Amino acid sequence: MRGVTKALVLLLWCACDQLPRSSEIATDTQQYPVLVVSQKAAKSLGWYSLDGDLLHEVRVSDHPHEFVASPDRSRLYMTDNGVMQIENAGAGGNKVSIIDLDARERIGEVDLGDWRRPHGIDLCRDGTLLVTTENPDQLLVINVERQEIEQEFPTGGQTPHIVRCSSDSRTAFVSNSRSRTVARIDLQSGRRDLIETGDRPEGSALSDDGAKLFVAHRDGDKIVVIDTASWRVLGEIATVGSPVRCGLTNSGRTVAYGLYSGAIGFADVGTMEEVGRLDLDGPAVSLEVHDNETVITCAQSSDLCYLVSVGERRILREIKVRDGAGPDPALLINPGGKLDSSVQSMLALK
Repeated sequence: MRGVTKALVLLLWCACDQLPRSSEIATDTQQYPVLVVSQKAAKSLGWYSLDGDLLHEVRVSDHPHEFVASPDRSRLYMTDNGVMQIENAGAGGNKVSIIDLDARERIGEVDLGDWRRPHGIDLCRDGTLLVTTENPDQLLVINVERQEIEQEFPTGGQTPHIVRCSSDSRTAFVSNSRSRTVARIDLQSGRRDLIETGDRPEGSALSDDGAKLFVAHRDGDKIVVIDTASWRVLGEIATVGSPVRCGLTNSGRTVAYGLYSGAIGFADVGTMEEVGRLDLDGPAVSLEVHDNETVITCAQSSDLCYLVSVGERRILREIKVRDGAGPDPALLINPGGKLDSSVQSMLALK
């Protein structure tokens, strides 16, 4: 009897950890744009219609966090961090998943070996993949064709969070969340310059010309603007509500940011002042720039993602993902993996 009980417990556990049954996944006609979502809690990547129908889902190795797409939107590289939150203890995972967006399959992985809890990720223009790890703290330079680590650089701080690559593929910018610093790292020599910017720097965005780096400070309630050449702080944008991610829109004139307090904010880059915000149904954990007019953010605890018009400062579409997904970053693509230039035209298809 005791063996039967153990078998029943194991069966129930396995059932809870599986992907939705095929009957629960909507028929995908491939006619409309889809939202691709990193599902942190569900340990998977999900494809959704703009009406919230689950079209497809692929398992990854463990609790995915950030991702970056190839320029043609055919591949997606995702950090399988292994724990849910930065505050959680644990060794974490050591894989970067490689996803074929057209085939909707996990086609490979980069094994990071002893480098665990990968988080930040960016793809340089020369094809080099950059990944930060939290255990131990490091910046990894990866050859995606060989799926191998080519170089390893200390970030000079604790818990490196988000990384951005310069337009010439020669420099990485890393926010060290627990050290109040941002690092500028030469990708050839490993030379590192640190600047102290405030409490808990997390998400960041580079201006189109690469001259300025905007860094969201979750505990500092501000967006710090850094001159990437002189490596000095140019100014700050005050933002009450714990900004976690940010992005530049409106031809670089507006910075949008997700607020963990449960909103999305907008600030004028010229005046360095907040000009508006929209309330969300839960803490914003991500902010992806879709085009010059539109951003995407997700409220993880509510299993909701939002398409937001920056110019109109309104929510274009609220998308409910499956229960327990725990969405993080999300990407809007067309069938075949190609980005449409306008969300408005996408919505017109529905």
